[in-house]
Amino acid sequence: MKIEYRRLTENELNVFISMRIKQLREEGATEEIDLTASLLQYYTHHMADGTFVSWLAFDGDKIIGTSGMSFVEKPPYFGCPSGKIGLLSSMFTAPSYRRKGIARELLSRVINDAKEYGCGVIQITASDMGIKLYSNFGFVHNSNFMQYKL
Repeated sequence: MKIEYRRLTENELNVFISMRIKQLREEGATEEIDLTASLLQYYTHHMADGTFVSWLAFDGDKIIGTSGMSFVEKPPYFGCPSGKIGLLSSMFTAPSYRRKGIARELLSRVINDAKEYGCGVIQITASDMGIKLYSNFGFVHNSNFMQYKL
């Protein structure tokens, strides 16, 4: 098995979106709305302006792993003087390819993109399955994360 890594392009967006939806459901999402159009609009816009990047893992022509990083800015603070933050998302590996280092390689690549963008920190809301990967990579749990749904 030879895994190849390539950047996401518009050519793979439909497969990428379907894998993102599978990932959300695997993580326990229960809202049964069709996100396809919203995701397509988001990725198309943010890929074009450089505020979303993704690496894909391929086995032949088949996409078997995904990653994503959105770049946002907020006022600088002591923990992130640039104010540039990477929001990690879309980390997914097809079940039969898990535990082979694919997610770690994808994570490494999007983190390098975040460094090049000038991000001072990277944040993720980790699934139970991903916590070990992120902890081993050096991510630290922040128990202060809160969310208010509108």
